[in-house]
Amino acid sequence: MRALLPLLSVGRGWRVGAAARPPRRVMSLYRTEERGRPHSEDYRLFFKNVAGHYISPFHDIPLKADSTKENGIPRKKARNDEFKNLFNMVVEIPRWTNAKMEIATEEPLNPIKQDAKNGKPRYIPNIFPHKGYIWNYGALPQTWEDPFQKDKDTNCCGDNDPIDVCEIGSKVLSCGDVIHVKILGILALIDQDATDWKIIAINVNDPEAEKFHDIDDVKKFKPGYLEATVNWLRMYKLPDGKPENKFAFNGEFKNKAFALEVVNHAHECWKTMIMKKCDHGAINCTNVQVCDSPFHCTPEDARSLVESVATPSMNKENNIEAEDRWHFLN
Repeated sequence: MRALLPLLSVGRGWRVGAAARPPRRVMSLYRTEERGRPHSEDYRLFFKNVAGHYISPFHDIPLKADSTKENGIPRKKARNDEFKNLFNMVVEIPRWTNAKMEIATEEPLNPIKQDAKNGKPRYIPNIFPHKGYIWNYGALPQTWEDPFQKDKDTNCCGDNDPIDVCEIGSKVLSCGDVIHVKILGILALIDQDATDWKIIAINVNDPEAEKFHDIDDVKKFKPGYLEATVNWLRMYKLPDGKPENKFAFNGEFKNKAFALEVVNHAHECWKTMIMKKCDHGAINCTNVQVCDSPFHCTPEDARSLVESVATPSMNKENNIEAEDRWHFLN
């Protein structure tokens, strides 16, 4: 609870004036725990559920967020016909930042870590005129782009990761946030001959969310944003001496209906993997809440796993200390 007090005192988003009131912020069902030193190879961000048990953000957070309440916690109401289009998103990289944070798919309980290059933490270069990532970037839990299965639309196998999400709302989110998003469309990036889908979505609690229902709404209300997305994804590896990225469909964004089909297929691939019915390669499938999975473990086993692979950092010089950090649905 020590980390909760600073969060509650933050005035970001408050109205100015005599009638100023803090915005309504609903506590998430998930919280995170930092271990190791930020911007180092030993840094890990582990996830916990509301009971305080360690969980995997890849396997234990459900894909769908399709009810008005979760464990008694109310969520901002969406239109009835949009409940089926609400999904959980795990935020890995906040907008305007450069550190390449990602779910560690090959590690027990899949904490978020910083990708490394040549033994050093990896940072994405700025692509003019932008600073860092131009969206809140993350992933849909319980999805998997199967590297052993060719996609029927792109004719390329998957990239062995959860499906990526570019969240286009107005708020800068935090690494480790778990938010509810509306899916609006999708882009098919081809990365080293692998299909790397990019979902375009918006935080359901964004002030402008009610205006967005499909990919054409992005073109209407955020002109130039989709073009900037394609350009950023095409160019961001050039500073490393790599060629431009390519796209299926000539870089055309597909609509919500198409995107939902891709997500549903990736969820089926994940279910096949988590039930040990296919070759999952080096993916670590340890989970706490998928009880019928052969990779299921108890909360006590999960804690032992965390303690065996990561120890709390008590580096006084950097004032770093392992502690729970609550996140809010906002």
